[in-house]
Amino acid sequence: MLTGKQKRFLRAEAHHVKPIFQVGKIGVNDNMIVQISEALEKRELIKVSLLQNCIEDKDEVAEAIAAGTDAHVVQIIGSTIVLYKASQENKQIKLP
Repeated sequence: MLTGKQKRFLRAEAHHVKPIFQVGKIGVNDNMIVQISEALEKRELIKVSLLQNCIEDKDEVAEAIAAGTDAHVVQIIGSTIVLYKASQENKQIKLP
């Protein structure tokens, strides 16, 4: 579990990160979970944006992705979800 201080740090780190995944009307599927997992392994911190045609609630989408990838939801801001998962191979982010 992330502390408040770690979340603040990750939010600042995520500020310049561009969303690399988009969730549309089909919602979250297994293929997407696999791709997000791989991206998290490479980058540790990613953003997922929800398109306007996404019918699922953003909190539910964030929960589904986090559960499927073992990642932490750092924040949900507007239609963007920020996710963090410590990488096994390429550790880049040092948490305070």
